[in-house]
Amino acid sequence: MKKILATNPNNWLALIARLALAVTIFPHGAQKLLGWFGGGGFNASMGFLTGPVGLPWIIGLLVILIESVGSALLFVGLITRIAAVGVIVNFLGVVLSSHFYNEYFMNWARVGGKAEGLEYFIMLFGLALICLIAGGGKASLDTTLSKGRSRQFSRL
Repeated sequence: MKKILATNPNNWLALIARLALAVTIFPHGAQKLLGWFGGGGFNASMGFLTGPVGLPWIIGLLVILIESVGSALLFVGLITRIAAVGVIVNFLGVVLSSHFYNEYFMNWARVGGKAEGLEYFIMLFGLALICLIAGGGKASLDTTLSKGRSRQFSRL
């Protein structure tokens, strides 16, 4: 567990990456879990994910938890690497199931019947990989916990 929490407490890049990732993903999770930002809330999201999308209920639940709780964990920098893996797996599933054959650019107008492109996901994966490699970085709870654990073990 110590290696999962280990991070450079002076790493500004890790802080910026995890905050950017968390702030980008949290509204999606809040829509699904809490019904904020015009979302349907937990029951509607589970109904959509297990109905028309066709996901098993456990995967639907994980999608909601990763996007809401996972992004909150990223924001505070708690178990950052685990949260980053969750984000990568979650959005890899989204890309492979829904967006893989779309064009590169996001196309909000859906011109010609095309859905959203891949550019958002490429940026999201880049930020998540930084979090996975670097950990929580500056101002993260991972830093606080790993310092506390090292002090605790040094007394033994």
